[in-house]
Amino acid sequence: MPEEPELDTDQLQETIHEPPAGTLLRNIALTTAMLAALGAVAALRAGGTVNEALVLKTEAGRLQAEASDQWAYYQAKGIKANVQETSLAVWLAAGKAPPANLEESIERYAKEEKEIEQAAREKERARDDKSKEADQLLEHHHQFADSVAFIQVSIALGAIAALTRNRWMWLGSMTLGVLGASVFVLTLVR
Repeated sequence: MPEEPELDTDQLQETIHEPPAGTLLRNIALTTAMLAALGAVAALRAGGTVNEALVLKTEAGRLQAEASDQWAYYQAKGIKANVQETSLAVWLAAGKAPPANLEESIERYAKEEKEIEQAAREKERARDDKSKEADQLLEHHHQFADSVAFIQVSIALGAIAALTRNRWMWLGSMTLGVLGASVFVLTLVR
């Protein structure tokens, strides 16, 4: 009987137990595509929140201008009231009876001052509310932007993992991807 050829079974065993490179590349491509989609959504949310915050800050600026107008109007009414009070004092100092409408004007200006002051304070409260809401949106924007950064780095590491066929690089990519996705979801939930 002829002698049988010798086979290197060690190399054959390694080949059988080693996953094909195509499977690793397919997994890297799939996870990278999912991360790219999530990164796009996170980038849209980051852009949306910053735009909304800018609109609110603009609204707060408009309300500040209106409040300033109200305070200027308040001061004008106060000056008119002071002029009327001075006129009343002059009439009384001269020992003459002031005109009847003079005291009515003083009371009317005092009443109008109170209404104008209330309107100005309401504008300031509305301004503060809009500004606070904008600040919260800007905080969300920063968190969404952080999640986008983690996801983008994760995608870059995924590309390196695919080129080098390095499973550890891919696991690092996935770790950053999960971190980015977690920041994104936590920001959405808040």
